[in-house]
Amino acid sequence: MILIEACVNSVESAIAAEIGGALRVELCENLYEGGTTPSAGTILLTSEKVSIAVNVLIRPRGGDFLYSDLEFEVMKKDILFCKQNRVNGVVIGILKEDGMVDVERTQELVNLASPMSVTFHRAFDMVANPFQALEDVIASGCQRILTSGLRNKIWQGQEMIADLVQRANGRIIILAGSGITSDNVEKMIKRTGVTEIHASGRSSFPSKMVYKNHDVLMGGLQEIPEFENIFTNTEKIRLIVQAANRDVNTIKE
Repeated sequence: MILIEACVNSVESAIAAEIGGALRVELCENLYEGGTTPSAGTILLTSEKVSIAVNVLIRPRGGDFLYSDLEFEVMKKDILFCKQNRVNGVVIGILKEDGMVDVERTQELVNLASPMSVTFHRAFDMVANPFQALEDVIASGCQRILTSGLRNKIWQGQEMIADLVQRANGRIIILAGSGITSDNVEKMIKRTGVTEIHASGRSSFPSKMVYKNHDVLMGGLQEIPEFENIFTNTEKIRLIVQAANRDVNTIKE
């Protein structure tokens, strides 16, 4: 079976992902910034409402992955909160100024998180040398790497992902994501050899607000819609799960 991890931004989205057949969720918020750490309430309620594994994104802000000492302390506090509340895993990523993995800090977070599962997120896609980064992340003790092959979308980085899977040789899981749909997931799996897929399956829903003041932008950016909500679409996840495991389903039948 190919494991489908759904990237979710709320309790509602986590529930939708589980109904759709996802076996794990990466819980975050602020998707327009690439995801940041969700609130304590979101973490706790999601863990209560779903029975599948919940991995929490540990990212104190958007932007780059070079963190100050204070931001690093925030990450440690968030990891301890997750650990104390029996979360399945955390998702982290720290780089140095030269684009290499910050192995020392990554190891510290991995040790702090134990026995939780630890994924190194798409900070990996911003590294200067992916093959050295692969060895560094393995050495740090992470269980998996989330990557799009150092490109915006998975189909652009599929050759790199296939190379990483071969080089990893079972030492770490390569979790492929970014732009996964039910139309391309089967092809991506066969081309890359990955056994885990990261997908959002999101849809936009209009706000239920009747009165709308279009003269104010709460986030300050025109391209971020003020009256639109984004949630995981159960049917999109279901179709991805089915397509990813088409061969398995055929054998069962």
